[in-house]
Amino acid sequence: MKLILTQEVSGLGIAGDIVTVKDGYARNFLMPRSLGIAWTRGGEKQVTQIKRARKVREIRDTAHANEVKQAIEALKVTLEAKAGDTGRLFGSITASDLADAVKAAGGPLVDKRKVTIAEHVKTVGKYNATVVVHEGVTAKLSFEVVAG
Repeated sequence: MKLILTQEVSGLGIAGDIVTVKDGYARNFLMPRSLGIAWTRGGEKQVTQIKRARKVREIRDTAHANEVKQAIEALKVTLEAKAGDTGRLFGSITASDLADAVKAAGGPLVDKRKVTIAEHVKTVGKYNATVVVHEGVTAKLSFEVVAG
């Protein structure tokens, strides 16, 4: 089955690519998760729109990636979470929470899929994470979780 990818799928392609996959993979995995749409002749317009939107969002080159890396590393990110008396969180901090906190701290827009937290964050304290900014450029992000 031919599909137009709407988001990046590791091992398959990036948004706007036209790929051929097995029917079951398309119907049971990609399409229900909105990772791809069925290819049609009219879909070519959608491909150009997806590629245009991707070009606006993507980092231009390594120099630009290094600027974004420096901006991320210079941030002081603090996340506020509900915690008990002992400092244990009710839940945990996820990559999505961290991506939102980077944006709220005045940093660049970070894709949650590009954020990797070094350990499970289940208590109040200081932690480290990495953000893949561009191919070969990774930013180290320190953040603090406080009880709120």
